[in-house]
Amino acid sequence: MNLVTAEDKTYMKLALEEAARAVFHGEVPVGAVLVHNRTILAKVHNFREAWQDPTAHAEVVAIREAAEKLGTWRLTGACLYSTLEPCTMCAGTIIHARIERLVFGAEDAKAGACGSVFNILAEPRINHSVSVIGGICAQESHDMLQSFFRSRRKREALASINGSRSSGTR
Repeated sequence: MNLVTAEDKTYMKLALEEAARAVFHGEVPVGAVLVHNRTILAKVHNFREAWQDPTAHAEVVAIREAAEKLGTWRLTGACLYSTLEPCTMCAGTIIHARIERLVFGAEDAKAGACGSVFNILAEPRINHSVSVIGGICAQESHDMLQSFFRSRRKREALASINGSRSSGTR
């Protein structure tokens, strides 16, 4: 049964705080918190730009940190909180890490792999099943992402305008 708990909302708020930190580093605002036995093992955001690493999604970074802290890649019994529906790479990593539960905020209509575009975690042929709850703090997650991309588009438009002015063409 997929019941939402008060703890789910608390941990998702922490993931949102982490997503907000990502903006200050020029990263897409996605945050993740990984919890095992009511202990936070990782609280991170995206690091793709900072590390120039396409695999440095918040979910993957959280799983790596938790595995290192526990000394095992098997994160049985763990719950991963993400502000955005995981992509196919992250969903695969969640399965391979044996995570028990995934709680996410906003759906990702372009790359979501937990129900929006694909539903990898519900694939019956895979040897590990993950309980999934979506939509927790969805509006806050969506608003933060929308604001980030709106701001980025404005900056790019201004840079384009300023670039054409300084190019010397009339």
